[in-house]
Amino acid sequence: MMTGRPILKNSAWTWTALLAEVLLLAACSSRPLTVRAPVEDRTQGASRSASGANDTAGSGVAVNPSAATIKPLPGAENAGKPGYYTVKPGDTLIRIGLDNGHNWRDIARWNNLENPNTIEVGQVLRVIPPGAVVNENGVITRPVGSTAVNPVTVAPTPVPPPAPSNAATAKPANPAPVLTETEEPAFSWPLANGSKSPVLASFEEGKNKGIDLGGQAGDPVLAVADGRVVYAGSGLRGYGNLIILKHNETYLTAYAHSQKILVKEDQTVRKGQKIAEMGNTDADRVMLHFEVRKQGKPVDPTRYLPAR
Repeated sequence: MMTGRPILKNSAWTWTALLAEVLLLAACSSRPLTVRAPVEDRTQGASRSASGANDTAGSGVAVNPSAATIKPLPGAENAGKPGYYTVKPGDTLIRIGLDNGHNWRDIARWNNLENPNTIEVGQVLRVIPPGAVVNENGVITRPVGSTAVNPVTVAPTPVPPPAPSNAATAKPANPAPVLTETEEPAFSWPLANGSKSPVLASFEEGKNKGIDLGGQAGDPVLAVADGRVVYAGSGLRGYGNLIILKHNETYLTAYAHSQKILVKEDQTVRKGQKIAEMGNTDADRVMLHFEVRKQGKPVDPTRYLPAR
């Protein structure tokens, strides 16, 4: 008769059980792992200077001091208001002026821009004259009594002595045009051959903002109405050498791709005056791209030009 524990020889199960028991004892007696889950310090007023953040309210929410002191972009308080424009990527002051029907220099002045070339995405710009408002129809109006329009004081004109009957009546060689705010100008065609110019591309909403007229390099480009040059240069991508004329507070016209510009900014021009020579700057062929803008919005030029 055997009195001790039975000895099981050559048993795989026995060795497996013994090994498991040894590992269990080792796990119970060994030190725990030192890798710990992140712990957020929620102590009142705790500071985490190493990361540059702190919890000023003791709420456990890390606040970046630099983010808390970021200043809003200029004009942010006017975002979305009528008469204001939020700068988008790719914008230039010239394009903003064209799209809103104003001289880019005026917009720079209305917004006190020290450097017009450094407008920022998200910046909000005034795009109507100070004192003017936009009514429910989107038309810019000036309130009665507004100080935005300086009254013109006319001095009494002395009565001249009678002129001899054979004297010619003296007239200014190029009197400045009178620009009313909303009157629709009587436009003429912008090329010397008028309505005979071939139309290479017609106005198409959202695609072509004007009409493209064919011709020969050097053909004269003409002002379609009295006005003032508010832009003359090549700073607007896609237009090449560009001239923008302001006819009144409502209408602008644009003349693109010229090979030579013959006028300067702020110059007064008369209807039919040669302002440029036809070319192909920033275009794949010789053409005149001509636009009419009504309060900055592109409209079909053929609605304003004489019938073909």
